[in-house]
Formats: sequence, structure tokens, C-alpha cells
Amino acid sequence: MTEETTEAGGAATEGTTGTGGASAEETGTGKAAAGETAPRRRGRPSRKAAADGPDARTRILEAARTEFAERGYDKTSVRGIAKAAGVDAALVHHYFGTKDGVFAAAVELTFEPALVLPAVLDGPPEGLGERLAAFFLSVWEDPATRTPLLAILRSAVTHEAAANVLRDFVLRRLLERIAAELDVPDPTLRAELAASHMLGIVMLRYVVRAEPLASADPAEIVAMVAPTLQRYVAGR
Repeated sequence: MTEETTEAGGAATEGTTGTGGASAEETGTGKAAAGETAPRRRGRPSRKAAADGPDARTRILEAARTEFAERGYDKTSVRGIAKAAGVDAALVHHYFGTKDGVFAAAVELTFEPALVLPAVLDGPPEGLGERLAAFFLSVWEDPATRTPLLAILRSAVTHEAAANVLRDFVLRRLLERIAAELDVPDPTLRAELAASHMLGIVMLRYVVRAEPLASADPAEIVAMVAPTLQRYVAGR
């Protein structure tokens, strides 16, 4: 049974008709006809919640990021994300297609490439490595983004689909585009070398917590790694 299928227990989906082609709500059958308030179908937000809160797509993305952070990739399901967001699972599929699609969108929400690329690329070319290192560490130093990023990293280590999403986003949509903007040879290789350097720092500083790197001042780390990143992405 797919995740779009109605919840177990026989609850009908919206638009299901009864005798004569009328829906249960139109004919007034069941508890609603007896004057009782019918229970709201699980997973559907109330009208007030839908009107007062963020739009459904935003709620889904926020819920997905939390679910992936708390449960990991394998144990997170589209149905669980939908429940946390207060929507039907079919709506998650409508916006994002599959769990991989939701995961990719959650990664994008964390990195915000539309803001990142101009911030990193603007400025003198000789300062690119420093700007890239500073941006990368700032994202990981922020507790609000560090938690979902750690979940993404752990998921990528243990699950191939998650690794594909992370690889495609970090390499193709961020680092490779930065290298391509500078018209350097072998942009993919340079992007992968830069990514390996930064992800190595992440593993030792935030996951393994190796000292003295784990306690080092971010500005000191930026100053030390910026020249290496500069050689990777700018060729000088």
C-alpha cells in the first residue's frame, strides 16, 4: 500500500461518494448528521492553522528537516513528514515527488544557494577562498543549521540516496558553480577537492570533536584554510 493510500481503519479520502454519487458530508450521514462533530481526518490541518501559519510547502520543508535530523534518512517517511507538518501525505508527493525530493529540498533550505552564491562570488577574486571558508564555518557554527546538517551528513554516510543528494547539491550547485564562474580548468575536480577539505574539518570539529580543532576560534580556522581553498577554486 502506498503512502498516498488512505489511513488504515477505513477512513475515506476527500471526494469519495456514497449512494447516489453524493459525498458523506453532502448526505449528512454518520455522526455529522446526528449533530455530533465528526473528527477531523488525521494529517489534515484545521482551516485556522492553514490561514494563520506558514503555507503548506513551508511547513512540509520545516517538518522534513526536523524529521531527518531526529530520525535519520532511513527512519524518516513521507507519511511521518506529512503528519508532523499537519498535511496529507499526498500533498508531500504533490510538491516534492519522493522522499529523495523532500530530502533535496531540505538540504537546499539549509544552504540557501540563491543567497550563498552572490555572497561568496561578490568581491575580489583573490579573497574567494576566505569568503568560502567563512561562509561554510558560519553555517556550521549556527546551532539552528548545524543540527540538520549533521543529520544530512550522517545520512549521506549510511544511505546512498542521501549521499547522491548531498553530492549533487554541494558539488554541482555550489562549489562547481563557483569554480565555473571563474573559468578555471577542471572545475569538478577542484570542487571535489574543496569539498573534501571542508567536510574533513566538519567531521573532526563537529562530529569527532578532536582537540584542539573542536575548540579553535572560527576566525583562526578560516585564516589557515583560506589559502588552500583559494588554490582549489581559483587556481591561485
